[in-house]
Amino acid sequence: MSLWNAGINAILDSLPKSLSFLKKGKATDITSLIEEFQYPKYGPGMMWEVCRDKVEASGSKVLMETKAVKVRVEDDRAVAVVASHAGVETEYPCNEVISSMPMSQLLMAMDPPPPADVLAAAKDLRYRDFLTVALVVPDDGIFPDNWIYIHSPEVKVGRIQNFGSWSPYMVKDGLTCLGMEYFVFEGDEYWSMSDDDLVALGTRELGKIGLVDATKVSAGYVVRVPKAYPFYDERYKANVQTMRDWLAAHAPNVHPVGRNGMHRYNNQDHSMYTAMLTAENIATGTTYDVWDVNVEEEYHEEKAPGEGAGEKGTGRDAPVIPREAFGPDHPVNKPSA
Repeated sequence: MSLWNAGINAILDSLPKSLSFLKKGKATDITSLIEEFQYPKYGPGMMWEVCRDKVEASGSKVLMETKAVKVRVEDDRAVAVVASHAGVETEYPCNEVISSMPMSQLLMAMDPPPPADVLAAAKDLRYRDFLTVALVVPDDGIFPDNWIYIHSPEVKVGRIQNFGSWSPYMVKDGLTCLGMEYFVFEGDEYWSMSDDDLVALGTRELGKIGLVDATKVSAGYVVRVPKAYPFYDERYKANVQTMRDWLAAHAPNVHPVGRNGMHRYNNQDHSMYTAMLTAENIATGTTYDVWDVNVEEEYHEEKAPGEGAGEKGTGRDAPVIPREAFGPDHPVNKPSA
């Protein structure tokens, strides 16, 4: 966001209601400043529940709580997927495989396994992990935004969601739920904390930044999300290319999609779009290159002058961070499982 647009928006926001018609000139071409959007009543999970229901209504099957553990390959084609549910493995024959699982795990699930250099590339990919400490507090006008970023070095929390602002149906009357978000590495000090200790940490930090009196927290819950973000280090591009080349030559009917599947830090809409184009390629014979979706060299969310809909996307990218910046004992420099 440019300083000019920030100033203009601040002036327009301060106008009295009698001049509200002037707000039509507000800079809304910036993704972060979208004024209105649709949000599922009980949260984004509703989208996937409807998706599951539609798939099943069409005669197909959706298996929940089931993990893909192997992709069998014969004569340079994937011929079956082995899935595990409650400790029981079942093999499912396949014509095509669309995978949103972490790209490293997909390559390590190939049966027979790829050559040593391909497996080394898969094991060399790194991720940033994520956890949320959800704290229940009184809804007394804490803040009206959906989320805020926290930049104070005195606390570990990096972002706070106000789920009551997303949808009032996700919280009880008189209460809201604040999601204290921590960007961590699996196995580090914070990831390894007990849930009780994390709730205590979130409660203390909420009070430290002065957002809510810590004594008003009535309940807390912890959700850990491993491999939430693809990590961009000095070797990730070469590793991804090695894996792509092997798949193209030896399993061309296996299609990586999405943020984790492609190890690409796309927004949710672009991540979903790669899957939609892949499905269209399979169903209709089109030849969209999903690796061209949202290709930009810089992280920016502002449309360039004259850029129209459908041209370049939001250009979401992230900086490359050398692993040596973390030190030899950091989890990011440990071998991947």
